Amino acid sequence: MRVVIIEDEAPAFRRLQKILEELIPDVEILEVLDSVESAVEWLDESINLDLIFMDIQLSDGLSFEIFEKTSVNAPVIFTTAFDEYLLKAFKVNGIDYLLKPIKTQELAQSLAKLNQLKSIFAKENSLDLKDLLSSINMRKKDYKSRFLVKQGSKLISIPVDQIAYFFIKGGVQFIYTFNNERLILDQTMDETVKQLDPKLFYRANRQYLIHIDFIGSVEKYFKGKLLVKTKFSTEEPITVSEEKASSFKAWLND
Repeated sequence: MRVVIIEDEAPAFRRLQKILEELIPDVEILEVLDSVESAVEWLDESINLDLIFMDIQLSDGLSFEIFEKTSVNAPVIFTTAFDEYLLKAFKVNGIDYLLKPIKTQELAQSLAKLNQLKSIFAKENSLDLKDLLSSINMRKKDYKSRFLVKQGSKLISIPVDQIAYFFIKGGVQFIYTFNNERLILDQTMDETVKQLDPKLFYRANRQYLIHIDFIGSVEKYFKGKLLVKTKFSTEEPITVSEEKASSFKAWLND
């Protein structure tokens, strides 16, 4: 089971991790995020998930803000020290609501509920639970198919399927096409990420946003990083941090 935990209290995270590993020995915790901002940035990459554990009160706001800023296409088990948000939790992707400190038996019941829901949807509707959540998500995104850029005195429309990667240097964002043509894009990388299909593009690091078809191979690098080998050379090597290595490999394998 592939899990993300959104929690800003270290003791609560460690307790949840310990119980999860007892109940599901092969659980894979892809990431632990401690704020609304970091959760939105990570979920924008739309990594394939089975379940999210989400604390309601985070360091920079309520986790319900995450649903307002990005698509959450996975079931959520909310964790909190208060029960005042119970109704609101079930208006989003919540399948259960656990009060802290989390107890092993209660978490086991929540996981059993998740499996039961999956079984029901598979038998009655031939739908995966994540597909169902995606289909009812009111914030389903429409991704850009073209970017309008300036080339000298001209305006050129570049189809997204011709773009190999986006690159930031000196505060300027560049588009590189699969023909290795460079064009300036007058907007921030954060804006660009939100406009693109996350199944096709991945934010490798702060400088690079790369198309999956631009990747030739991936190699192990120093300090747990990954080195991305591409179809043609880039201005600087493209590396993925140790923290993002698991999610990057999951994206490639989606």
